[in-house]
Amino acid sequence: MLIHPWDAPQDDTEWQRWLTVHDFGQLVVNGLDGELPHVQPLHFTYDSERGKVVTHLARPNPIWPALLAHPEVVLSVVDDYVFVPGPWQAGPEQPSEHGEPTSFYAAVQLRCRAHVVDDPAEKAELLNRQVDHFQPEGGSAKVAVGEVPYGRLLSGIRGLRLEVTGVRAKFKFGGRRTAEVQDRIAGRLAHRAGPRDGAAREHMQRRRPA
Repeated sequence: MLIHPWDAPQDDTEWQRWLTVHDFGQLVVNGLDGELPHVQPLHFTYDSERGKVVTHLARPNPIWPALLAHPEVVLSVVDDYVFVPGPWQAGPEQPSEHGEPTSFYAAVQLRCRAHVVDDPAEKAELLNRQVDHFQPEGGSAKVAVGEVPYGRLLSGIRGLRLEVTGVRAKFKFGGRRTAEVQDRIAGRLAHRAGPRDGAAREHMQRRRPA
């Protein structure tokens, strides 16, 4: 992923906070014996204090042999993406039709070492952490070994702890454009009000120098 200086995170807190609310991504694992990589969509929970990600997958998932053979994996998350029409980006000295169409987006790629969790009690703890994250209002029984309703289902999954060993993050929201052009783009996003336009506009406003 190409990361220009103006698209780089302002600090680690920027991408860490973003991951706490953007918690669906794709786990990429090298294939076996010349196979293509496995790409598995999944929900996950990121713990910035420990530098770890927890998630789980069904035991029959075909990813497991490859993951055990190649535990160095990448978790890729992309969101807040919008298309920016060319005229929005034209400089003051350009005709509007000479502006460059582009994409704005936020992306974080975590390089990780995967650790498989098969102990039933550890899997129960991992699942409870995920449910607490995604369902803080409660309403579901706790997972406990040998107890209804979920204890009998533990054998059908395997847990994953992903130890983060490297991070590449990018927030591409017109950072190299002049203040005039950025103001124009932000205004057009507000007017268009399409899916993710509001999120993209918030990134632009947050990342502008005070």
